[in-house]
Amino acid sequence: MIFISIKVLIADDSPLTRKILKTLVESDERFKVIGMARDGIEAIEKTNELNPDVILMDIKMPNMDGLTALQYILEKKNIPVIVISSLGERHSIIAYEALELGAFDYIEKPDDLYYLKDELIKKMYAAYLFSLSEKAKKKFFAEKEISIESKEKKEIVTAVDADYYAVAIGISTGGPRTIYDVLPKLPANLNAAVFLVQHIPAQFTKTYAERLDMNCELKVVEAEENMKIKPGYVYVGRGGYHLKVRKDIDGIKILLSKTPNHLFIPSADIMMESVLEVYGNKTVGVLMTGMGNDGANAMVKIKKAGGYTIAESEETAVVFGMPAEAIRLGGTHKVLPSYNIAKEIIMKVGLRNEL
Repeated sequence: MIFISIKVLIADDSPLTRKILKTLVESDERFKVIGMARDGIEAIEKTNELNPDVILMDIKMPNMDGLTALQYILEKKNIPVIVISSLGERHSIIAYEALELGAFDYIEKPDDLYYLKDELIKKMYAAYLFSLSEKAKKKFFAEKEISIESKEKKEIVTAVDADYYAVAIGISTGGPRTIYDVLPKLPANLNAAVFLVQHIPAQFTKTYAERLDMNCELKVVEAEENMKIKPGYVYVGRGGYHLKVRKDIDGIKILLSKTPNHLFIPSADIMMESVLEVYGNKTVGVLMTGMGNDGANAMVKIKKAGGYTIAESEETAVVFGMPAEAIRLGGTHKVLPSYNIAKEIIMKVGLRNEL
């Protein structure tokens, strides 16, 4: 039997952390640690020398920090980097900057590193698959657009007293960078409220919303309990809570909930289904880059209810998992590269006459 050998470079200033990570990585026979670096300078040197398939990197290191090394590696080598760090909430903006720069994913260091094993192996293999994909490496140059016509009978669900649309976006791995292909292109007078679930560590969602708000015409906020929904706003799911909406006597409001139990909290499926219950056929579902299938079942429900659904194409998805599952289940009207999604949303929901 032939086994693949996925080459991994570890960059961390702690000898103990390097040793434990090496043990975890090589607990799966597909992976081989080919080198270890103590700081950003060594990480760059060993990347150039060894040409790894995947890099595991801390951010806080001496001589040259992980952010600086990350930027160089992504620009010069295009090798996926998984950031593993324990910055805590106070420094969450630094870790978020790593994701914005293009880090493949982020893993928070627990007190006991051995708890990382399953998550680490899963994300390393996804990063390796990404490194193999020439389409992913050339994602910003893709032009192909696929249109999938709906042929199934719709079960129309009427919207509840809403004179505007709801755009429900689910996104995961690669999202902190890819989302900039969409939200900044939406105008302030968009005739829709936008609900966004990003699979990201809980302590990052506030920073995520603040950074997006600085770059968007729409007002971007982290969702709060009982917040009244308005068109022209983007409501980012708060870390550790499901993002839901409810109809109240004086309008539609945010409902934050820790139930039901789900692999992801917040979950794209749960958010989209809640939005659909309130907005009915005025719901536009958008499912973008990410591992797994979160959001795919809800996309099917939105489509059957007479709403509209868009999936990101393989050409631009960092990980073609969630959108691929929605396509497989028949839950999409359009499959588009990330940079064309905003245009499609605008064409569907329209613009308000006044801001």
